[in-house]
Amino acid sequence: MNLTQKIIAEHLVSGDTKTGEEIAIRIDQTLTQDSTGTMAYLQFEAMNIPKVKTKRSVAYIDHNMLQAGFENADDHKYIQTVTSKHGIYFSRPGNGICHQVQLERFGEPGMTLLGSDSHTPTGGGIGMLAIGAGGLDVAVAMGGGPYYLIMPKVCRITLQGKLQPWVTAKDIILEVLRRLSVKGGVGKVMEYAGPGVASLSVPERATITNMGAELGATTSIFPSDEVTKAFLTAQGRADAWRELKADQDAIYDEEVLIDLDQLEPLVAQPHSPDKVCKVSEIAGLKVDQVAIGSCTNASFADLMKVAAILRGKKVHPNVSLVIAPGSKQVLTMMAQNGALSDIVASGARILEAACGPCIGMGQAPASNAVSLRTFNRNFEGRSGTVSAQVYLVSPEVAAVSAIKGVLTDPRTYGAAPCVDQPQQFLNNDNMIVAPAKAGEEPEVVFGPNITPFPVNHALPDTVSGKTLIKVTDNITTDHIMPSNAKLLPYRSNVPYLAEFCLTPCDPEFPAKAKANGGGFIIAGSNYGQGSSREHAALAPLQLGVKAVIAKSFARIHMANLLNNGILALTFADESDYDKIEAGDELFIENAHQQIEHVGKGQPIWVKNETKRTKFAVKADYSPRQISIVLAGGLLNYTKKHNGK
Repeated sequence: MNLTQKIIAEHLVSGDTKTGEEIAIRIDQTLTQDSTGTMAYLQFEAMNIPKVKTKRSVAYIDHNMLQAGFENADDHKYIQTVTSKHGIYFSRPGNGICHQVQLERFGEPGMTLLGSDSHTPTGGGIGMLAIGAGGLDVAVAMGGGPYYLIMPKVCRITLQGKLQPWVTAKDIILEVLRRLSVKGGVGKVMEYAGPGVASLSVPERATITNMGAELGATTSIFPSDEVTKAFLTAQGRADAWRELKADQDAIYDEEVLIDLDQLEPLVAQPHSPDKVCKVSEIAGLKVDQVAIGSCTNASFADLMKVAAILRGKKVHPNVSLVIAPGSKQVLTMMAQNGALSDIVASGARILEAACGPCIGMGQAPASNAVSLRTFNRNFEGRSGTVSAQVYLVSPEVAAVSAIKGVLTDPRTYGAAPCVDQPQQFLNNDNMIVAPAKAGEEPEVVFGPNITPFPVNHALPDTVSGKTLIKVTDNITTDHIMPSNAKLLPYRSNVPYLAEFCLTPCDPEFPAKAKANGGGFIIAGSNYGQGSSREHAALAPLQLGVKAVIAKSFARIHMANLLNNGILALTFADESDYDKIEAGDELFIENAHQQIEHVGKGQPIWVKNETKRTKFAVKADYSPRQISIVLAGGLLNYTKKHNGK
């Protein structure tokens, strides 16, 4: 067996582990962050379950950190009280980014982790089966329910050789993205193996598994070996370690071979993580802003290398350099060893240990600015400035370029910094609040910005409406539900957010949807890539969207649509996409019967009343998903089955 199969086998609740079949697995740990957490806990409370049933559930505050009004602070108070009541640990604002802290303090090899954030696969860096999902799926897992997924293919990525000076783990995952694209991991787990694995530290492995989300992969995973043991021991958690590796004769569905010796510094150009080229090919590009941090590259090792590069140097006067440590642990250790002073003395600005600029929460670049970022996504407008040109690079490339003022191949700069992993990390968990003891549970505090989330109705037998919008390939959840600093405070207020749904594609979309009583969305391939934000399904539901017909979907977004009772359909013949226009009236008649038969391989027929034509669509639903859609979503389905 390969490593993925072993962990799934240990956690299998139901289903056949044959590729393409639906399975259900037991979840050991969950995590939420405040951008998605409020909704997840509202949904959890709707299930009337007094205490979580996982081995460990943690709520993090790391996204909505700008308190320009009462909204974010109210949400934080709600999350702190609701988690205390229900047995969930609470990581306070300033303690760090969820994936960094989870890796440091809670993750355990061989466990399953489900998180309401698409970069939850970061945990694969220590051998966890860590999967990003929508908030409702996480709520169900906290209640003791299994997580359902389609048994993925397993792709072995064999690493051989060793990274050369100035070449990093960031360059490994950028190379994978260059080869496979943002759609290349859909329906797959990327399992790393080969002799090159042993040369990579846990933070380096976590960088790679983190950005596996950009491949569209279900998750990514490394073996748990002596390197993992050393990391957990240094974190004071040696008892959490266990060895995990694939069998020598393990079988894989696909294989990719990467020679680490041959890699050189890479960069992802605007506006996609897979638009990758060599830094040397575009070196000299004038840089306006450099941002170092995020859940991808804000570890102690990452920032110690940055500090070594900046020591005794000065940030170029035309460059704004901002640095956000990944956790309080990282920030404190750097303050104690003097590295933080080196960074500050160079002219860099220090941000909170939080997501910050990565999710558009502050530090938006100037108009038309070039921004180098060590983050995981560079979608258009995600930075907060639509005209900005965002490039993704390693911390080493970012730091050298900040000094030079232009994009620079660091191999031309001098000797590469070398940083050893500490024998012991500083462990101070005083910003992690344990849940209340039995009998001491607090009252849950609701701020005025927290509104009830929309719940769908059972599917009608005729699904009809206008084509409200037609969009192209690779539409992200940032397009569907923008998540900038102005909108993030309203993540617990879906009616307000819905007024901005799909406005980057069509500013009039919300008005059209309301005027027509909802309708259909027509999309190209990989619709809904990017963030796991459930709001990209909740906002369309609020506006009455009945179905999305696309060439293909990103995994998490498709699950979120179905969980909220919105039909997610794919063209049987992709050429039919070209035959539909915005404004066309579409009908699905005998919807119940047609959907019940998709499990038998039958298509669903859609009438285009405007064009006087019809076309076939597919719905690759499991029997359980068919029942969920007919019930009008997962909450209705759960209530119908008495909470089971």
